[in-house]
Amino acid sequence: MAGRSLPISPYSPSKHLRPPDTSVCRKQLISFNSNSNSNFHFRCKLQFLSGVDVFMNRSRLGSNQVWRIRSDVRSESCEVSKSAPGSFKFKEKLKVEVVERDGNGDEFAPWWEEFPKRWTIVVLCFSAFLLCNMDRVNMSIAILPMSSEFHWNSTTVGLIQSSFFWGYLLTQIAGGIWADTVGGKRVLAFGVIWWSVATVLTPVAAKLGLPFLLIVRAFMGIGEGVAMPAMNNLLSKWVPVAERSRSLALVYSGMYLGSVTGLAFSPFLIHSYGWPSVFFSFGSLGTVWAALWLNKAYSSPLEDPGLRPEEKKLIFQNRVSEEPVKRIPWGLILSKAPVWALITCHFCHNWGTFILLTWMPTYYNQVLGFNLTESGLFCVLPWLTMAFSANLGGWIADTLVSKGYSVTTVRKVMQSIGFLGPAFFLSQLGHVDSPAMAVVCMACSQGSDAFSQSGLYSNHQDIAPRYSGVLLGLSNTAGVLAGVFGTAATGYILQHGSWDEVFEVAIGLYLVGTVIWNLFSTGEKIID
Repeated sequence: MAGRSLPISPYSPSKHLRPPDTSVCRKQLISFNSNSNSNFHFRCKLQFLSGVDVFMNRSRLGSNQVWRIRSDVRSESCEVSKSAPGSFKFKEKLKVEVVERDGNGDEFAPWWEEFPKRWTIVVLCFSAFLLCNMDRVNMSIAILPMSSEFHWNSTTVGLIQSSFFWGYLLTQIAGGIWADTVGGKRVLAFGVIWWSVATVLTPVAAKLGLPFLLIVRAFMGIGEGVAMPAMNNLLSKWVPVAERSRSLALVYSGMYLGSVTGLAFSPFLIHSYGWPSVFFSFGSLGTVWAALWLNKAYSSPLEDPGLRPEEKKLIFQNRVSEEPVKRIPWGLILSKAPVWALITCHFCHNWGTFILLTWMPTYYNQVLGFNLTESGLFCVLPWLTMAFSANLGGWIADTLVSKGYSVTTVRKVMQSIGFLGPAFFLSQLGHVDSPAMAVVCMACSQGSDAFSQSGLYSNHQDIAPRYSGVLLGLSNTAGVLAGVFGTAATGYILQHGSWDEVFEVAIGLYLVGTVIWNLFSTGEKIID
């Protein structure tokens, strides 16, 4: 009898089915479909250790029919009534699993179980970058009451703003190497916890003295410095090529929305509880994120035991080797012209971006005459524009790639918009005659800047997918140098010159970056 399937009719008298060798039930499965008030499909399978399979099938029942099924596995009767299909006695009597299926026979599952795991990783990275910029931009608002309290001039303010980049610079390449060798999950968790602690300690350091504040801000930069390389490593493993631009756009839009959140809530917290409250409240959010991340995230699809086979198949299509990185081919990487184009253009891009990130509230306050609250609120609009246009650019880029356009063409078009758009709108700031138009120019400048997420920020995974963390660390080091020099230079220029000169330098670098990118960049893989 081993291996046979015995059909049982619900209209036949109850029969005793005794397995040949044992009466211990190994597995039971019941699935139920209800397609109308009078029809449903019922199937029960009892599989015994001896190999006997018992199936019970029925597609239609009368209005008052009751199935009575008895087995020697349990010496009790179990009833299933159409009048109460939601309360099967099988689950209680036979310890069975009740599974609902759709019309095609596929199992129903809660939406959170069906949500793709790769996009869970993307959303968690998005939230990490949200916290990243919340903790970064709060200083650009808090610096106004802090400079008044501690009597700092513009040069000192520029020094404080740039001190963040001292630590940020140190961990770019190191964070990339670390992520590519030990996995992005650990590195990103370290970064968030580290910078959150430094954020909480900022008010204490400020009251102790300027040197302590500079050290804590540099320590905060160390934590945030590993975030981008770690994220790039994670997405290179989790996200297929066809979804690369939109996933990166979503993650980077977390930075923009983090700026929105920080700039919107900081003035309220400062007015209500004083400037230290900004650092205490924002910094404490990192513990919540870390708990979720350590519980849900994995460095690679290979490490996730709950990843569904169909999603794993999708992820591993056209993927690079999963062998761990043991040695970084520095000579090969640095010998490629597209790598140097990426490094140079990252510098040109970040000069303008970091100036706007750190000095925009001051510009609104000094030039446009907005007070602290107005400065914070009007700073929100450009970052909202960036969040929208980054995701728009990501969808456009992925759509163009899916329609057959080369990745190289798509990257060049997107980054050209990311350079020429900001250059044009910043050039108009000197010609506008109202604060409203100045805010619009800032918003348009930042909005077009966000197309870079589908340009140079996606290019690391294009040209060197196995070493994407290292390559991002390398190029972002140049970007951080732009932040260090650009932020400090802006303070110096403002003490001896005007805002027009600040914008002219940024415009010039945007134009240089456009030329270099279109001459030397590529979207093809050049390093295995």
